This record gives sequence, C-alpha cells and structure tokens, in this order.
Amino acid sequence: MRVLLISTYDLGHQPFGIASPAAWLASDGHSVDCVDISVEPLTEEHIRRADVAALYLPMHTATRLAVPVLERIRRLNPRVRLCCFGLYAPLNEDLLRGLGVEAIIGGEFEAELRRFARGGSPGTLISLEKLNFLVPDRSGLPQLERYSSLRVGKERRLTGYVEASRGCKHLCRHCPIVPVYKGAFRVVPREIVLADIRNQVAAGARHITFGDPDFFNGPAHATRLVEALHAEFPDLTYDATIKIEHLRQRRDLLPVLKGTGCLFVISAVESLDDAVLAKLDKGHTRRDFEETVEDFRRTGLTLAPTFIAFTPWTTLRSYRDLLKALQSLGLVAAVSPVQLALRLLIPNESRLLELPEIQSAITGFDERALLHRWRHADPSVDELAAAVLKLVHREQKRSAGRPAIFRRVWELAEVDVPLPENFDLIPRAAVPYLDEPWYC
Repeated sequence: MRVLLISTYDLGHQPFGIASPAAWLASDGHSVDCVDISVEPLTEEHIRRADVAALYLPMHTATRLAVPVLERIRRLNPRVRLCCFGLYAPLNEDLLRGLGVEAIIGGEFEAELRRFARGGSPGTLISLEKLNFLVPDRSGLPQLERYSSLRVGKERRLTGYVEASRGCKHLCRHCPIVPVYKGAFRVVPREIVLADIRNQVAAGARHITFGDPDFFNGPAHATRLVEALHAEFPDLTYDATIKIEHLRQRRDLLPVLKGTGCLFVISAVESLDDAVLAKLDKGHTRRDFEETVEDFRRTGLTLAPTFIAFTPWTTLRSYRDLLKALQSLGLVAAVSPVQLALRLLIPNESRLLELPEIQSAITGFDERALLHRWRHADPSVDELAAAVLKLVHREQKRSAGRPAIFRRVWELAEVDVPLPENFDLIPRAAVPYLDEPWYC
C-alpha cells in the first residue's frame, strides 16, 4: 500500500505529526511519501500513485489550507482513500465529509491511521488510546534548514521539534484541545523523545522546541527529560510552552529549566483583565502573570507571553492598558507583534459557546473559514482590530523590528501617554525567538 502523508502548515516546525505516523506505517510494510507543502510542492506524481492520502490538521490555518489540497487530490486521483487526522479534523467533520474524506481521526491518531491503511474504516473517531510510541521517522521530510530557526542576536540556530506529551489536563474555554482530549493528556516515553532529539541533532539541530500543549502537565516527566537531555547534549538549548498557573505552582522548577538549557518559555497569558481570564477559565490572574515575569527575571529566563488581544470583552481602554503593561513590564521585545492583533477564534464545539455573551456576539458559523463569526458591540473595537492586523502584516513584510511595530500600534491605538524617550533603544538582540511569525 502506498500512503501519502501531508502536512499543510505546522507553525514552521518539521512536523512531528507526519514523522510519527510515518514510522508506524513503514513498520507495517507500507511505502510512505511525506510531503510538507509549507516548504515543498505536492506533485501530481505524489497524488496519482497514492492508495491512501492522510492530511495532518493540528490547527486552524492548517485546516483551511487543506481544503484546496483535498479538492486537488480528489480531482487527480478519484480512487484514493482520504483521511484527515489531528485536533481540527473531528471539529470540522461536516466540511471534510463534503470533500470526500472517509476517515476522520482526533486525539491519539497513529494506531487508528495504521488500521485505516490496513483497510479499516473508522469513520469519525476521537481516540485516547495509550500508545506504544515509535521513534518518529523524519527521513522523508525536508531538511531542518527549510524550517523556522532560533534567532539569538545575529546568530541563527537550526531548530528541531519534538512532543513529549499530547492533550492537556486543563479545560480553558477557548482552547481547541479541550473538545478532543476533554482534560486527558498522554505522555510520550522519555527514551522515544530522546531518540527523536538525537536524530535531529545529528541532522544539525542546535535548539529544540518542545511542542507539548503544556510542558508541565507532567512536571516530573518534563524535568527528568530535560535533565537527561542536558547530560547528553550540554550545549543544546530548548524552549517549551507552560501555563502561568503551572509556572506559579512550580516556580521551584524554574532553576531546573535554566540549568538545563531552556532559553525561553511561551505562555498563553491571553488577557490582563481578570474578568476575561475568568471567562476563559485560564486559572491565573493578572497578578500571577506579573509575579511570573519577576520570577523569570530573577532566574535569568525569558518569558514569551501570547495574547488574544481582541475579544467580545475587549474595550479600547483595556487594549491600551495591555500596551501600557507590556511597555512597563519590559516585555515589548519578548512579544511577537501578531500577538497584538489576534482576534478570538471560536471553532466548532468550542466551550466558549456555553457563554451567553458569546452567543449574543456571534453572527453565524462560516464553514469555509472554520469558525463562528462574531461582532463586537462597539464597532470601534472591531475597526481597531482590523487596522492593527493590517499594520502588523505590512510591517512584518518590511522586516520591521518589534519595538518599531509596537510604537506604530501604540500610535494607532491613540494611547493617552507617550512612550519613554529611550524606547527605541530597547536591545532587541537580547531576546531569543523563533523566526516564524504566525501563531494559530
């Protein structure tokens, strides 16, 4: 059986979600073609020779990009059996069925994908099966040079990507993981993760991104892993994503992160308004965030917070307050400019739909856009959101620096106080970051 595995977009990473099932399918005797169309073409030959084509849909952008790919595959190879897998597959079942997709798999997908390639037909399935993971097979994917890299000053470091766990113990209302995993998470064994990292180091990686939804869902697993990693590769650096709630609860582990090569931690702060944080069920407060910023400074780590700048609860005043807080906390250089422009995304089956104020704001479900459209009660907030997004896109295309973009957003939002006189002297080079600008 010839299986075609396709990734449309995975935040600039070499996709674990293709490499992992590739190992499972190859071990079953299938011929596997891996194509990541974010960096390489999907050829007509790939499509015509496939018996099974499976598309990885881990996020919103990846799923939107998959629609024309599915249409093209159906047109060129009507006999192919189609499968979509990943978080956004079960959330968009009706759309995918209309495009001829036979199998839709969410959650732990490797074993179910192998069953489908063997001739089974799972229909639509969310699996939380505990798997015996295999070491991912990255041999069919483009080289790491084609993907996002770490930037530290003028230095560029090839970056690998691994997942040490999937799912999440938490039930944040806006998170697309929740409708699939419903508070469950699954650990990838330490030796599998380390073997995957060894292979990427051999391919040139000098930095690793841990792509877990929350690296501290299993803090013992995480710390043992990075301690083993540092013992084997003392010069290798890494980054991870961790909730503010966990960073407060386990601040005793921050020195472990620092001592094992962690350069920065991404944390989905989302808002600085405690009322909004409560609606999102984030599990932290503004004060928790501010104290975490201080904890990181004392430890010598970089915190890279992410935000949903525009929600139905955002006001012009609260948006300006966000900008003021980022400036006063010294976080301008640590925040990707797109974070100042993101609008609340409400996918199918989102827990946000439980809230009456969300129901009153939404104007309908846009199947092709894969989201519930919503309108702010204050049109000036929607106008500002559109203007900020346009500005950020334009300035990033011009390769403007983060402080320069922040200044333009500050002026666009008409913040009622001027920026400090020395604002433009903020040392951007001091903050490590990955050079992929998009987020979801």
